[in-house]
Amino acid sequence: MSHLYGDAHRSLQMAFDTRGLADRLEGMIVKSEFDETTKVFIESRDMFFLTTIDHHGRPTVSYKGGAPGFIRLLDPSTLVFPSYDGNGMYLSMGNLSSNPEIGILFVDFERPFRLRVQGRAELIRSGPEVQLFKEAEMAVKVSVTETWINCTRYVHRYKKLETSRYAPGVEPVTPFCEWKRIDSMQDVVRSAEREKVEEIGTTTIDEWMSKVMTGDKGA
Repeated sequence: MSHLYGDAHRSLQMAFDTRGLADRLEGMIVKSEFDETTKVFIESRDMFFLTTIDHHGRPTVSYKGGAPGFIRLLDPSTLVFPSYDGNGMYLSMGNLSSNPEIGILFVDFERPFRLRVQGRAELIRSGPEVQLFKEAEMAVKVSVTETWINCTRYVHRYKKLETSRYAPGVEPVTPFCEWKRIDSMQDVVRSAEREKVEEIGTTTIDEWMSKVMTGDKGA
């Protein structure tokens, strides 16, 4: 009895004559724990893609980035990562608060190599898991249900140029978020952020968008 495949998967596997192949792959590569190879790979990552399910039942995909090592394994079937300051929408964190089922995709575009993870997430607002990460607002602890290495034949090779200066721990003092300096946002940003903007000055939406569209490092 497969936990990975449902009726819709089986229907397509039968239609394209791949059921035997699918069963063989599930038996060979799908695991419920990380081994030493996948542990080392995950803990060297500086980004991943996170899928959560919203209150309408729609999937939401989000990019999560940080300094290398910002994902950690607590044991062979549990990983934890930080939730840093963002745009205040809390889409991913809100989603997993109401529906703990998540998917994670780790990709090394230089190698290439990729690893998929399915699991159940718990949002943690305080305590030792949060304290593992510099400047984390919260932490997400994931109990792994399935993980497997994916074929890399369609993964294009890209070379990393640099680490984002905004990732906590990259610079001694993490730079202030530029878009929170936009003048039209000052009535809705948090009070501590407003005080910081009063020190360093505001910018306009056009100035910030110009930096975004040109790839300016200050954006």
